[in-house]
Amino acid sequence: MGLSLIEGFTKSLAMTVLSEIGDKTFFAAAILAMRHPRNLVLSGCLTALIVMTILSASLGWAAPNLISRRWSHHLTTVLFFGFGLWSLWEGFTEEGEAEELKEVEAKLNADWKAETGSKKGDSKVRDDLKKHQRPFLTQFFSPVFLKAFSITFFGEWGDKSQIATIGLASDENPFGVVLGGIVGQAFCTTAAVLGGKSLASQISEKMVALSSGVLFIIFGLLSFLSVTGGES
Repeated sequence: MGLSLIEGFTKSLAMTVLSEIGDKTFFAAAILAMRHPRNLVLSGCLTALIVMTILSASLGWAAPNLISRRWSHHLTTVLFFGFGLWSLWEGFTEEGEAEELKEVEAKLNADWKAETGSKKGDSKVRDDLKKHQRPFLTQFFSPVFLKAFSITFFGEWGDKSQIATIGLASDENPFGVVLGGIVGQAFCTTAAVLGGKSLASQISEKMVALSSGVLFIIFGLLSFLSVTGGES
């Protein structure tokens, strides 16, 4: 099995871009950037994604130490095939409408209305109270940064791309996987923040799902062939 830095980097980069484009966190970053300073949204979302990538790759790196590398490799192969078929099924069965965009937008709109509504009436008194009752972290970080970070971090937790990163790091060079993941996340998040909702709404979810499905199937075949080639 290849453990080269370049191979891990290229696989992780391709997987991250196809997994994150059109994802819920991508839409969330685009919508948040329309309502808050872009630099805070970008830094919050990107920090969460970098932390998630490092955590996922660390779990993947530790997996062969918990179970045999042979079994972790077989599990990774099954995951790639499973995610590939899952993505292809989503691509063929969905209409291509931006359902995730609508879902994320509705949720953020509800949060936005709640925030703006809470600011009406006795604003000066409430601001004074908030300064005293403000959580510890917000003394050092902007609330916008924390909101972007939390939405992105918990949105990615347990997502297909996170599990795929764990599997990829158990089978490839973990440093290459982390580097490729970070570069891919930076590209997608920057595109979402700068492009805004207009870019997000023009993305074909069907094409993204089909492309990621084909990519996962290719990864699964390469993983499978590396085992059969090593055994022959």
